[in-house]
Amino acid sequence: MLPTEQIPASAGTREEKISPVKLAAVQYVIAAVVLILLAGLWRLQVLNASDFRMLAEANRIRKVPILAPRGKLLDREGRLLVDNYSSVACYLLREQMHDADAEVRMIADGLHLTPDQVQETIRHYQYAPKYEPIPLKADISPDEQAFIEAHRNELPELELLEEQRRLYPRDGFAAHLIGYVGEISEQDLNNSKYAFYEPGDVVGKSGVEQAYDSLLRGEDGSRDLIVNSHGREIGKLGEELAKPGEDLKLTIDLDLQMAAEKAMEGKNGALVALDPHTGEVLAMVSRPVFDPNQFAVRLTRTYWNSIITDPEHPLLNKAIQAQVAPGSTFKIIMSVAGLEEGIAETEHVVCSGGAEFYGHYYHCDAHHGNVTINNAIPMSCDVFYYVLAQRLGIDAIAKYATSFGLGQKTGIDLPEEAAGTMPSSQWKLKNYHQQWYAGETISVGIGQGAIAATPLQMVRALGGIASGGALKRPHVVFPEEIPADQREAFAESFPGSGNKNVPIHSNVWQTVTEGMAAVTTSGTAAITHLEGIDFAGKTGTAQVMSHDALARNGGGKKTQPNSWFVGIAPRRNPDIAVAVLWENGNWGWHSGQVAAQVVNAFVEKQRARSKNLLIAQAPAPAAAPVPAQPTPNAVQQGDTVDKQDQNADGETGQVEHTGVAAPKPVRPKVSSANGGT
Repeated sequence: MLPTEQIPASAGTREEKISPVKLAAVQYVIAAVVLILLAGLWRLQVLNASDFRMLAEANRIRKVPILAPRGKLLDREGRLLVDNYSSVACYLLREQMHDADAEVRMIADGLHLTPDQVQETIRHYQYAPKYEPIPLKADISPDEQAFIEAHRNELPELELLEEQRRLYPRDGFAAHLIGYVGEISEQDLNNSKYAFYEPGDVVGKSGVEQAYDSLLRGEDGSRDLIVNSHGREIGKLGEELAKPGEDLKLTIDLDLQMAAEKAMEGKNGALVALDPHTGEVLAMVSRPVFDPNQFAVRLTRTYWNSIITDPEHPLLNKAIQAQVAPGSTFKIIMSVAGLEEGIAETEHVVCSGGAEFYGHYYHCDAHHGNVTINNAIPMSCDVFYYVLAQRLGIDAIAKYATSFGLGQKTGIDLPEEAAGTMPSSQWKLKNYHQQWYAGETISVGIGQGAIAATPLQMVRALGGIASGGALKRPHVVFPEEIPADQREAFAESFPGSGNKNVPIHSNVWQTVTEGMAAVTTSGTAAITHLEGIDFAGKTGTAQVMSHDALARNGGGKKTQPNSWFVGIAPRRNPDIAVAVLWENGNWGWHSGQVAAQVVNAFVEKQRARSKNLLIAQAPAPAAAPVPAQPTPNAVQQGDTVDKQDQNADGETGQVEHTGVAAPKPVRPKVSSANGGT
């Protein structure tokens, strides 16, 4: 046994000592943790108490949107064009989903969708707030509604919502003018124009629906519902009602639109009718059509592919977007230019079927013989206008054509209007860095070559010329339908030449309008003559390829010329102007027959309205005394009424500018000499 003094100190029990520094550090750490906890409690219970109270309420309260119905569209007489119908849509509440994969498959089966479609919809809204319901399927069927109600416990994330869906006329009636609606796209959301829109919003995509979307769409409301922990509704707190969109009255005349639609049936092209006094569009048709109802709910891939691959471009509003050579309708502008410049009235040519200019032979459609300005318009002699174009030069032609609105937008209140092309020496230098050659002017003189115009531009130009040079801005919505504080903004949204006056001497005006009147009586469109109606116009047969190319091609429907006609009634200060573009329709008088149907419908309606007005304003006939013993010569009260009606019929023909009462249109046969250029 070792002595006590030899036992190591470490082997004994001793008390460990902690340094004051370490002890202080531990105390500070504990104090810091306590302070952090206290600060957190203070933040939760005092500083952000209201925010967390709202979050707690959000777990108990569900805000369901109340979608505002879009405003209705009416014609100029208040007749309904576009309405809404009640529909039920299914929305998805992502916060309520638990087993996403299993629930997606069940949802897809119940709503007749594929799982990929459901997943794609969820991905589309992945950056939207989780608490916002997302549209899963619109316009669901009764059996799909029953499926959702029967699976409330398994699928609490599905919500039914009543909404108003667009109901458009059938068969694409006025589809290009009215337009269609659809869900806002990601590209739209990146546009500052749609800064206040959200994913899932339904917006106008074309036509009036797009141009006046801010007025038509209204303001959505909301409904606050109390829900339990399973997401089931157990009560209501209140609601903010939706504000419906504004109804809009269009300038369109339903009767005239129906006549125009019927006249263009089976044809590709466009028709536009307007009132030259005001610029109000009375009818607008583009062919082929599309069905806007296909876009109003859920556009199928099959239908979308069918219209975007159609070579006839059914989504194109050809009345304002087709940019093609105007053909001989341009000769009216050429006539004004030649007369105003003091050239045309002395011009005299001998047409032998064509002429040579700058080493190239230019054809005419007939041998017209001696031609002056007095018969150049009704015969539509190309040689006369070749010579006139050569004498005027391209810049003088461009000056007058531009003054009448060619090569620039008209400013119509519809989206995506095309400007067309009016060539000049400066235009070619700017766009092609080349000089203009004199030989290029010859084709422009008959509305061919580099010139391109829309039907709206041509009807406005020729209607303005017949009105003494007064051109009005075309529009499809009455200005008084737009709130006063927004009118200027709307006008700026559709830039164009607008209202303008082009000085035309009275003798020029008279010569040109007389020539246009002769077109429909003895000229290229004599077949379109309307007995009892002062109907004037100009045909146009615009080649789609040269004579040499046509000979090499061997013919076919697509090689036939475009058929143009611009008609007015009456010949001076017209009440209606109609332009018709019939693609590959051949001779211009074919389009003239289409325009004549619309003009006849317009005049007949005006006369019927005047007759009704006269009858309504006529004083009631005094009752003749009935003698005790009537004689054969006694006048009965019924005879008086009959005579009154007969007098009213006689006066109905005295409609302003339209002459006597119109019988059925007489369409005499036309000889081949009247070709219809």
